[in-house]
Amino acid sequence: MNKNHKEYLIILSLIVTGLLTRCASAQPVVGLDNWFNRETNAKTSKPFHYLWTDTENSGYSRWGDIFISRGAKITTIGKPDASALSKTDVYIIVDPDTTTETPAPNYFMADDIKAITNWVRYGGVLALLGNDAPNCEFTHFNQLASQFGMTFNHVTLHPVTGTNFEMGASKDLPDHLLFKGVSKIYIKEVSDINLSGAAKAILKENGKVLIAETKFGKGYVFVIGDPWIYNEYIDHDRLPESFDNRKAAENLTDLLLGYVKER
Repeated sequence: MNKNHKEYLIILSLIVTGLLTRCASAQPVVGLDNWFNRETNAKTSKPFHYLWTDTENSGYSRWGDIFISRGAKITTIGKPDASALSKTDVYIIVDPDTTTETPAPNYFMADDIKAITNWVRYGGVLALLGNDAPNCEFTHFNQLASQFGMTFNHVTLHPVTGTNFEMGASKDLPDHLLFKGVSKIYIKEVSDINLSGAAKAILKENGKVLIAETKFGKGYVFVIGDPWIYNEYIDHDRLPESFDNRKAAENLTDLLLGYVKER
């Protein structure tokens, strides 16, 4: 047995053992990336932007509260090696850094892609939330997303001027669990998604795929070209009452946790 084969078997053993342990647990673990998205606040020098701990408009603290209300444990994940992923049921990656955001970004490398792909194949639930053209590192992110038959386009759809929120509205929503009880959502400045293989659209507009999903091995992958439900646009602090982003966020939470329970 050569060295590469031995290493592969060790990684595979860690993933399978970890997933079996997680399946036996009553509390699913939801990990949010802080490796590929690793911005720091210029004023405080503290990590911020799409994190559970960020309670400002830029954070995911409210989405984290929804997961907790569903009985999940939320945590933050650094480099996604097999050991870290083995302790995780749902892994969320949002808006990987550009060099404008972080001087030396952590790009998706071959070992990262291999670890994440194997983890999904054996039952992991992965959510990839991108961003629009100027604000997301697509070259390496697409190397991961393409493993699941999806890639982001380097574009900006749904541009919004000021508080003209209707410019970011999606109203013709399909019959999907994500949109149960939802009549209108707000997605501001989003990239669309190319599909191949088993990947399928959840939401399309004018022939463009904005949200997609696929089953991969025993796992599941959800993809959208926007951070979407961060604190600023999950409730009605800024959004008009006609938008149902909070309900959609609850539905997405249930969707992701539902695939954990299916394993």
